Amino acid sequence: MSLLKRIEKEKQVAPPGSSRMTELRVRRRPASPTQDAYLDLKARIQNKLIADLDPTMDVTKTDEVRRTIEEMYNNVLAEEHIVLSRAERQRLFEQIVAEILGLGPLEPFLADSTISEVMVNGAKNIYVERGGKVYRTNAVFESDEHLMRIIERIVAPLGRRIDESSPYVDARLMDGSRVNAVIPPISLVGPVLTIRKFFKIPLTVERLVKLGSLTAEAMELLKACVMARLNVMVSGGTGSGKTTLLNVLSGFIPDDERIITIENAAELQLRQMHVVTLESRPPNIEGRGQVAIRDLVINSLRMRPDRIVVGECRGPEAFDMLQAMNTGHEGSMTTIHANTPRDALARLENMILMAGMDLPHRAIREQIASALDVIVQLERRRDGSRKVVTVTDVQGMEGDIITMADIFKFELAGYEDGRVIGVLRPTGLRPKFMKKIEAADIHLPPAIFGVGRKTRY
Repeated sequence: MSLLKRIEKEKQVAPPGSSRMTELRVRRRPASPTQDAYLDLKARIQNKLIADLDPTMDVTKTDEVRRTIEEMYNNVLAEEHIVLSRAERQRLFEQIVAEILGLGPLEPFLADSTISEVMVNGAKNIYVERGGKVYRTNAVFESDEHLMRIIERIVAPLGRRIDESSPYVDARLMDGSRVNAVIPPISLVGPVLTIRKFFKIPLTVERLVKLGSLTAEAMELLKACVMARLNVMVSGGTGSGKTTLLNVLSGFIPDDERIITIENAAELQLRQMHVVTLESRPPNIEGRGQVAIRDLVINSLRMRPDRIVVGECRGPEAFDMLQAMNTGHEGSMTTIHANTPRDALARLENMILMAGMDLPHRAIREQIASALDVIVQLERRRDGSRKVVTVTDVQGMEGDIITMADIFKFELAGYEDGRVIGVLRPTGLRPKFMKKIEAADIHLPPAIFGVGRKTRY
């Protein structure tokens, strides 16, 4: 008997279950006869497995749970005399496991190391970013309700919620991937899910140089800045690689220093031994219990940090971060959303005003100029590549203006086969912060700043 005939003949309602996993039950929507028959088989087997699974089973023991599900799956197929080809059998099994243990149709994209971002715009539109470019996939969720179950499965273990009263949430997967979800009524296209994947093997200095994100000379200068305890800000637009570069720069912090990292959703992958990771928390359903980034920055000052690394400054915490940089916590680092180094300073100034500090603009700018040493500006180019476009020395004040000088600047040579051709070249200027680097007994060769050498494209 063919698969479709057997499925149509043997349709039945899945038995009711009483386990904690009943929320995984499949609710189907009308589809083509072939698709509907396949979904019916998948639903019946999945619901039977969920009903029979031990509700006390530790789902974090993935291999053990997977073996249990596979054994039960084979038994169900044998009991119902369902004959499938080897490929069909394996495909159906993987889909059911993905529903019970993973994120359903998103699992193949999370397992694909070439994909950096997954974007779900409602149940029927799933996009991925690969190599800096966005592609639409053929994968779909069965319905908006199916997508909502996946979103709830992500946020529930973190003690977070998403509903009409709180229709958007930041979260992370167990592997550290960053997640943002938005649901109706805020979203008009159905539930929207965005996953910024967390790579198990972080990008290295060598890899960034090989990809052309920056030159070996610029990286050598930034390494010296970190080791000499200069305060560094990484600036750029969304998806420009700010967190990636911050992670690489953090790797230059010596192992004997105590590092406090503060993030909305933990992404940094510091390899040092003495690292304390702090994560902010949204308010609960009663509107209480919120722990903001600013609260964590203030508290971190009581934790005897050698370095404070804030994943992103986006509000009043900027004031406390600058205070820390100015009061004995040199070598701190953060990122900021801005299109140019000058924009980054303007955003910092606005954030300090958001903190309710009734200070003259000149006083705020003096604080910024005194605290910051280096701004590294990133851009995502037309071909999807991420590049450092300037390394800027924050020099001080002239009148009411913060003065800066570009030490490295990206020069665009053109485009070749759709790729951006250019190089990050030294401007020939010696940075003012070199005094601090040399005071730390770090001596850089003059060639780094373009003295006595030529840079080729």
